[in-house]
Amino acid sequence: MLRFRLGGIPVEVHLSHLLFSSLLGVLMVLMVREMAALQPDTWPYQQLRAPGGPESTRTALIIVGAWMFITFVSALGHETGHALMLRAFGYRPSISLLWLGGTTQPNASTPIPWHQRVMIAAAGPLCGFLLALTGLALHRYAFPEDAHAPRLVLSWFCVANLFWALFNLLPVPTLDGGTIVSTLATRFFGQAGFIGAQLLALVLCLAVVAFAFALEKPIPLLAVLFGMYGLHALRLLHAVLRGDMKVSSGVAPPPLLEELQQAEAALATGRLDEARQRTLAVLDSEACTPDLASRAHHLLGWAALKNGQGRASLDHFSQVRRRPVETHALAAAFSLLGDELRALALWELAWHETHDRTVLHEYAGSLIRSERVQQALRLPGVEPEAAFLCAQRPLFIRGAYSEAAAICEAGLAHAPSSRLAYDAACAHARARHLNDAMRMLRRATELGFQDVPYAASDEDLAPLHGLPDFEQWLGGLQKSASA
Repeated sequence: MLRFRLGGIPVEVHLSHLLFSSLLGVLMVLMVREMAALQPDTWPYQQLRAPGGPESTRTALIIVGAWMFITFVSALGHETGHALMLRAFGYRPSISLLWLGGTTQPNASTPIPWHQRVMIAAAGPLCGFLLALTGLALHRYAFPEDAHAPRLVLSWFCVANLFWALFNLLPVPTLDGGTIVSTLATRFFGQAGFIGAQLLALVLCLAVVAFAFALEKPIPLLAVLFGMYGLHALRLLHAVLRGDMKVSSGVAPPPLLEELQQAEAALATGRLDEARQRTLAVLDSEACTPDLASRAHHLLGWAALKNGQGRASLDHFSQVRRRPVETHALAAAFSLLGDELRALALWELAWHETHDRTVLHEYAGSLIRSERVQQALRLPGVEPEAAFLCAQRPLFIRGAYSEAAAICEAGLAHAPSSRLAYDAACAHARARHLNDAMRMLRRATELGFQDVPYAASDEDLAPLHGLPDFEQWLGGLQKSASA
């Protein structure tokens, strides 16, 4: 997988995109070779007339490379159109190129309004038209008539972008045209409009399938593609008619929207119980729209995460529809579950997406839990103390106190800090390793710990209360703090 950033927009190029674009290039070589007898003695037809020779092989490789480039630029340009419109509305999109196209994730924290969805969907084909016009202008004015190779590649580029833009405007599900038609029909006619949009898509798909087989030379690939589109439209219709899928105009009732906004404010200020109660009230309402339900489950997933409930968090995130779940939230949930293999991959992806320092140290903590300490400490900008604190926290939350204590003690060799020593003492106390807990408390004192009220009221140290060693340590800490 290739990763880079395009003007601040993260882009991923999957292996499937490179494989299918190269396959398209091979098919174009075969097509050009069949047309060689009908074309004048110009590139590349003349070179491909005698297959097997060095000139023919070199020309074929050039055509394959040209079509890989055309596919890459066309798909990236199309998705960049979506991403730029999302950025204009204040979202933080990311792009993934796969197969012969791609997807753009809006990474929106709230449901996207219907008019923005329409404009975002239309921006992709619009960018395709602009690329086609650019290719046409370069073909006409940038190269002389005898520059056959670049002019032919530019003509392919122009045709590919024009075709891709028009194709994406077809009103079938998963394409931009389907999104535009469904969104507008649902907005103005509610569920009846959504059903009408899917029926239109189904009729169009059946017509294309029939056309593909009615040709003198049938095109099975076209029939299979539109058969899949039609099947998707049929599934949506079935889900709506059975009542498994709620469809509304997308306008949330003001009281429910206000309730959810208050729940989000409560979550932001740490009032988790209030946030949960308000959100559940929204979900229980009969007037709750699919967008509101998705937003509510996203909020409940975060509330569960802040409560250290990894399984509940994933359960809620799995019910989020039409909006992305933050990669670092999924990573944190798997860390809490102890599924470090999945967590580590997600933390790495989240770091590449956000370049946030908190995410960096959580990624480093996951590496430490995976016994890859040196790799964690070599990450650019990582602070050893923060990395080891992040490493021990999920272990402590899920009750693996001995493992949490061991990580804190290991961290002292790289970052001698009172915080690591104190947290090691808390973990040892929870694990009923009382002698080790006292040893770490003394080490914390040596490293500068002096917060007497906190230590005296800390529930994690409750197993030590009443022990002569602990009372003596606490008394000495009070004298030192008052001196």
